[in-house]
Amino acid sequence: MPNIEDVLSFACETAEKAGEILNDHYKNVKINYKGEKTIVTEADLLSEQYIKREIHKKYPNHEILAEESGHNGICPEKRWLIDPLDGTTNYAHGIPMFSVSIAYEEDGCTFCGVVHDPQRNKTYWAILGGEAFCNNEQIKVSSTEKLKNSLLGTGFPQDLSNCDDNNIQNFLNLVHEGEGVRRFGSAALDLCFVACGELDAFWEICLKPWDTAAGALIVMEAGGTVTDFKGMSFSPYLTQCLATNGKIHQEMLENLHETY
Repeated sequence: MPNIEDVLSFACETAEKAGEILNDHYKNVKINYKGEKTIVTEADLLSEQYIKREIHKKYPNHEILAEESGHNGICPEKRWLIDPLDGTTNYAHGIPMFSVSIAYEEDGCTFCGVVHDPQRNKTYWAILGGEAFCNNEQIKVSSTEKLKNSLLGTGFPQDLSNCDDNNIQNFLNLVHEGEGVRRFGSAALDLCFVACGELDAFWEICLKPWDTAAGALIVMEAGGTVTDFKGMSFSPYLTQCLATNGKIHQEMLENLHETY
């Protein structure tokens, strides 16, 4: 394994420079579609190309699993999971809620996670077995003990009309249970909001590994709990993600169980 501190430093620097690319193109966005409703922008591609180029230079034998280009199949035991622009729809419409997410895993275990918020110039990060930070200040999950006193976050699949498992029933179950439900449009940022106590919980379905790998590690190292909707140990390769402060996790599972 490469030195984890070097990996972290590299991931933070790379995510922040990719964020500069996104900011440079913000509000001057060239939009294409890779599906009926799924947007991809020129900035997505430029950011991903930059991140991949930097990884290839520093770690030429590592595999990269990226949102826009899939994986290169070099060495799956040492893998980078990257989302060059999480929150593309927000970005394309001029809403300043988007992020860059980079995680490093080895033998299926995530050892390092970085999420950069370019518009607020905040970088969230954690290494396995360490603590979680935002701009070098330690962060912790909230101390809220009851679901009824909690602020929740969620998201929905891009194409609700063609997805039976669309999270609508979960939303209907939970919107009455807490203080409110927010949908910010970037799963990576949602997870970081749980990690720093701004949200008490976040759940979503139909997610991809690059959406959650970094953010889930940050939540766990901030003292939170991340599982699937049955309470099983989390993996970024699962499509369900429930992240909480730990104290309301069981209540969240019970409400999600009503649907699943």
